[in-house]
Amino acid sequence: MHEHSETPRETVLVVDDDKNFCQALAGSIRRRGYAAIVAHGYEEALTEAQAWKPSRAVVDLRMPGRSGLELIVALRKQDPNIAIVVLTGYGSIATAVEAIKLGAIHYLTKPAEPDEVLAGFTRTEASLIEKPSELPATPLGELEWEHLQRVLTDCQGNISEAARRLGMHRRSLQRKLARGRPTTGE
Repeated sequence: MHEHSETPRETVLVVDDDKNFCQALAGSIRRRGYAAIVAHGYEEALTEAQAWKPSRAVVDLRMPGRSGLELIVALRKQDPNIAIVVLTGYGSIATAVEAIKLGAIHYLTKPAEPDEVLAGFTRTEASLIEKPSELPATPLGELEWEHLQRVLTDCQGNISEAARRLGMHRRSLQRKLARGRPTTGE
């Protein structure tokens, strides 16, 4: 061990199969004074975690192959003290709650800002549980519609690309869009 005058930087593992998002988030985390390493799937994430021993991880719940939930279990087996914030697309709130049960400390819906992600590490389970009751509940259909519109905008209106990012069939997305914004009487 070498003695450094500066304190060692905390290492954050960023796991997302969207390589551009991963690189952008890792870059933002580095600019805020952390070390960041990236992985794009379950196996790669475990290999990187073993090599770099990160104290924090940002895990996308929806990835091809083994899920983010399985990754949370495996990362916590490697290091029970690792702090994990999960990212989820809209409509996976039940999955995010499951992630909290498995040991994640916070969840954010994508796209999440780097500052939100880093703030997520300082959240406590109590604040996570108390927060939703402060806000009036938005009907699920409305949340879904807003999320679909946001993803579609991000994809410049390309329905095939939006469907891929949402993990749904293109025709399913077209049907949802054709129905239009849900009415509040749902």
